[in-house]
Amino acid sequence: MVTGSVVGPLATAAFIATLGILIKYFGAVRLIAGYDPDRVDDEEGLTDFTGTNALYVAALVSLVALVEYAEPFDGADVIWIAFLVGVGLLTVRMIRGARRFETTE
Repeated sequence: MVTGSVVGPLATAAFIATLGILIKYFGAVRLIAGYDPDRVDDEEGLTDFTGTNALYVAALVSLVALVEYAEPFDGADVIWIAFLVGVGLLTVRMIRGARRFETTE
């Protein structure tokens, strides 16, 4: 049976995936936090990089929903700790990687 512990992450994954698709495939740079058009050299590269990483986060959230639905750990919080570490690492990757697309004046 689908519970709130599955519906919430699935809705979150859908929202993040929508943002990732808008950024990556439709070039919605305004959805990128801290975007400054005067400092960006390669807007297409930035949207591709950021959108792809947002899709990675959406996939990670979907994986959490799948694990919550299957309940292989019988209520253990291991999946949420792994999720937190994964999102943290992806966040650091996104912040550091986005600097490649800025001007160095």
